[in-house]
Amino acid sequence: MPLFTKGGFCKEFTFLRLSFREFNGNLKTMSERRNVKSPERETTNDHEKARDYLSDSEVKKFLEASKKTRYPKRNYLLLLMMYRHGLRVSEAIAIKKTDVNLKDSRIWINRLKGGLSTEHPISGDELRAIKRYLNSRKDNLPWLFVNERGTPLTRQAVSYVVNAVGGKVGVENMHPHVLRHSCGFYLANNGYDLRLIQDYLGHRDPKHTAQYTRVASKRFEKLWK
Repeated sequence: MPLFTKGGFCKEFTFLRLSFREFNGNLKTMSERRNVKSPERETTNDHEKARDYLSDSEVKKFLEASKKTRYPKRNYLLLLMMYRHGLRVSEAIAIKKTDVNLKDSRIWINRLKGGLSTEHPISGDELRAIKRYLNSRKDNLPWLFVNERGTPLTRQAVSYVVNAVGGKVGVENMHPHVLRHSCGFYLANNGYDLRLIQDYLGHRDPKHTAQYTRVASKRFEKLWK
């Protein structure tokens, strides 16, 4: 008996052809699904987001408001340094007193997340704030910022301080990273070049720095003159 009859072969061939079409159609559908971004997962470019930084005048009000908190000397210095040096919360709470060189007005900024660690200058008002705060300390703990229990400040404590001070100046639900962004935008608005800002903030990748120069208003000042 032949392995395939004429009628049986036709039926088998038709079945295989239909199965192949269905399989090919499924592959096409799967490929299309992979190439279509889900609305929930679409990301927005940094320069298209809502403003997530404070202007120079807003920063001044913010820092003044920190002087009216429970620990004014510590909180003022903490927020000032986070702004001046573009610190992440984890970088701020990790600072030790040995990182601060009062004699030469320098501070070593140990960047995390693979960032470029550098030495920053300390300006006069910041230096005076550091001395006032350290003179008020009665302990020999190594960390620069400590709580009333004699332990380093936690990320949650810093977030609480930032949010509380932000509320005093009308900025609700303020995140600590706003201060780092504010530092970047201040530098960009004052005309500093991309590479300098990149090194100052410890960025390894310049694309993270470019967001500050793209939206800096100083770029557009002479357009209508």
